[in-house]
Amino acid sequence: MMNFIINGAEQSPFLTWFTEGIKEKFSTEGYEYCKEPVDDIRLVFNVIDKENPRPFRRKAQATFVISILEDHQETENTFESAYPYIIRSIANHLIFITHTKDKSVVSFITPEQGFYKLTYQHEQEKDFFQKIYERLEPIASAQLVIDNDFMDDLDQELWNGNEITKRMYLSGKKLDDMNLLPAPFPLEKYLTDRDMRQLKKLYGIGGLSYGNLSSRHDAKSFWMSASGVNKANMRVIGQDILHIKGFNSQKSAMEISVPPRISPKRASVDAIEHWMIYKEHPKVGAIVHIHAWMDGVQATETNYPCGTLQLAETVADLVRNADNPSRTIIGLKNHGLTITGRDLNDIFERIEGRVIAQVPMS
Repeated sequence: MMNFIINGAEQSPFLTWFTEGIKEKFSTEGYEYCKEPVDDIRLVFNVIDKENPRPFRRKAQATFVISILEDHQETENTFESAYPYIIRSIANHLIFITHTKDKSVVSFITPEQGFYKLTYQHEQEKDFFQKIYERLEPIASAQLVIDNDFMDDLDQELWNGNEITKRMYLSGKKLDDMNLLPAPFPLEKYLTDRDMRQLKKLYGIGGLSYGNLSSRHDAKSFWMSASGVNKANMRVIGQDILHIKGFNSQKSAMEISVPPRISPKRASVDAIEHWMIYKEHPKVGAIVHIHAWMDGVQATETNYPCGTLQLAETVADLVRNADNPSRTIIGLKNHGLTITGRDLNDIFERIEGRVIAQVPMS
């Protein structure tokens, strides 16, 4: 059985009502409410204070934290005002609540910059908490696949890369030229040294940057941009570009081959998704993921977090059912695009001039 707690700062009358409504809804849906944190807690609703947004101290990657913040000040740009708090509270999701005279607006924000709203007016209580549950439960119960198993067994002839990695370097610069590489989010600006250490320990994250690209090496392995690196300047094998040689289902970890005597960067959290696609579709030679949009694309119905098995399986299923899996474009709800191609040039030829920078949110 999935369990959950409600934790954190002192609550206003509205937040008391709100968290009690969440407690009742999740309990009636089969979640077990815990009065105190336990080591294997699965879901945490963490009420935070705007002046001192304390993180919940996870003990395991599987714990999914949803921060809740109420703000009584009006803001012109809700996303810009709220986004730093998902980082400062080291959360997987943020619920940001603002009020007007006749309604309350509940905004949901993800680390991938997903952003959507629900509006609450009086006499809507039952439908309101049902909608919250439908939004949160699929993503809260998703399984992360973000562990890496590094092996210093990369063939010496590949220590400096090859023609494929050179093309990836040029493609990364192309993404930058197309203005499709948002700047990495400055985590150190918002987190204490202690919080940075916890983030690295649990998730191996040292920075947030968006988008990635990969290219097939052979029938079983592929090259992929590493997590948090500058995709416009990928040069070092084992740090900027990684050789992904498989997935260990027993360890739930990506297997990565690196040169000896190098301190490797972690694989992009989307590596499991790319691996599934390459494994099933031999004609797929490259994959690009961008936080942008294109009209008319088929999209996932649920905005699963990056790095989850459920997102990877959903995208792989949509690729499988596309008219041409080796040359398709899949939308990730409130997130971006995953694009397959025969090679990287094929992908850029098909998307250039068609990309919309703003991802539609719903």
